[in-house]
Amino acid sequence: MMRNPRSLIADSRASAATEMALLAPFLVLLMLGSVDLGNYLLSEHAVQKGVRDAARYASRLPITEYPACVPSSSAETQIQKVARTGEPDGTTARLVGWTDDTMTNVTVVCSPVGTYTGIYSVYPFPDGVPVITVAAAVPYESLFGVIGLGSVSLTLNAESQSAVFGE
Repeated sequence: MMRNPRSLIADSRASAATEMALLAPFLVLLMLGSVDLGNYLLSEHAVQKGVRDAARYASRLPITEYPACVPSSSAETQIQKVARTGEPDGTTARLVGWTDDTMTNVTVVCSPVGTYTGIYSVYPFPDGVPVITVAAAVPYESLFGVIGLGSVSLTLNAESQSAVFGE
C-alpha cells in the first residue's frame, strides 16, 4: 500500500534525526576547534615560560660567563637547554615541536653609557652591564594535523630580557 505524498511531507517523526545528522559535523568541528585553541594557548604559555626561565637563569650565571659581552659556549648551551627543557642538562622538551636547542637564540647587549650603582659598581664593566635576551621561535603542532584533518603552520614566538647580576 502506497502512502499519500502529502502525508509523507507532513510527517515529522525523523526530522530531529535529520537535523542532527546535518549539524553534527559542524558541532564536532566547533568542539575540536575549541580544544585546539586551548592547546595553542597552552603551548604559547609554555614557550613564554621557557624563555622567561632561561633569561632568569642566564642573569644568575657568574659575570665571568660573559666575557666582552658574549656568552661562553657552555653558558649559551645551558641557557638554551633551560628554555627548551626547564633544566640546564635536561633532555625532555616542554613541547612536542621544540625539537632542538638552537630554536632558542641567546644574545647579550652591553650598554657602556651610564653610571652604575649597587652590584654593578663592584665589578669593572668596561663594555657596560650585560643584558641577556632570550628568544625562541617554535613551530606549533596543531591537533588537527595529529588526527589527520590538515596541517596548520603557526610559529610560537617569545622573548625575555634580564640584566646579569650573578657573581
